[in-house]
Order: sequence, then C-alpha cells, then structure tokens
Amino acid sequence: MFTLYFAPGSSSMAVHIALHEIGVPFEGKAMSFKNNDMRSPSFLVLNPEGKVPTLLVDGHPLTEVAAILYYLARRFPDAALLPRDDFQADAQILSWMSFIASTLHPARQRGLDYARQVYAIADRRLGDGWALGAYSIADIHLFRLYWRLANSLKPSPHEFPNLTAHYARMMARPAVQRTIAIESAIGYELPA
Repeated sequence: MFTLYFAPGSSSMAVHIALHEIGVPFEGKAMSFKNNDMRSPSFLVLNPEGKVPTLLVDGHPLTEVAAILYYLARRFPDAALLPRDDFQADAQILSWMSFIASTLHPARQRGLDYARQVYAIADRRLGDGWALGAYSIADIHLFRLYWRLANSLKPSPHEFPNLTAHYARMMARPAVQRTIAIESAIGYELPA
C-alpha cells in the first residue's frame, strides 16, 4: 500500500498524476503550507527535509519527485511510463529529470526574464511531441512545472508553442484531470 503526502499544486502533483496513471490504490494525505503541516514533528520523522512529495512504500518513505517517478515507472512497467530495458531511454529520463529539477524548477527564483529564457530552452528541447517520443514520467514532471507557469503567468501560446501543445495533450489525460479535480477541490496555497 502506498501513502502519498502531497500539497495541492506543488511538485507533488507529478507523483499524484503518476499514481493515477498507474492505477494502483493509494491513500492521499493532503498537507497544508499555511498550517505548516510539513514542519510537524510527525511528518519530519518521515521526511526530515519537511517537503512533499513523500511517498510511503510499505511504511518506508521515498522522497524527491524524480526518484519517486522513476521508482513507480520501474515498479509498474505495464503502465508504460518508461520504455523497458532501454538504456538510452534511462539516460534520457535522467537528463530530463536533472534539467527539470536543477534548471526549470528554480528558474523563477532568478527572475521572470531568466525563467522565460529557461522555458524557451525547454520548449526547443521538447519539440513537438513527448519528451522521449512516447509518453513518460518526464512528461509528467515537465507538465507540473509548466502547469504552474501557464496558470500564473499566462504566457502567449506563441511564446512556448511546444510546451503549450504538450500542456494541452497532458490536460486531455484522465489521470491529469482526476488529479487536478482532487487537488483543486482541496485548494491551492501557492503564490500566483
């Protein structure tokens, strides 16, 4: 049994989507930034960093979006979130996940102009399809970050045409729709 500690709209959204894509039963535990839930002593025992996502796997915590997504894709290969036995795909996933975590995720902290430059790189890198050519955990991770940018800054579709098309494809996926419905019903506490 899995338990996902998540905060609506945060990076944990990617793991939430992946769990719905896989279709495995899990318990969701919504956390609140406003209530300082991630700093509670009971949560800090699970994740001393005080961050979400945290996925309990048979009672053992697994943290960091990229690690959790990779674990889920490997543990449930029939979900086809990562090609099987493809070392090239593994390297591409690591490349995308590293780029997303180290470059895209912190980009807005360096200012809006810098963020736009970095998202332009992501747009060119993505091209007009899925990150690996077929839908994968890289698309889920990329979507969550662009979802936040698209909903807060509302860039012109012409500014990032490939990311905009990717966003539309992702929004059509039932797992994405279900995750957004659940998380928006709880309420987002993220800055605009």
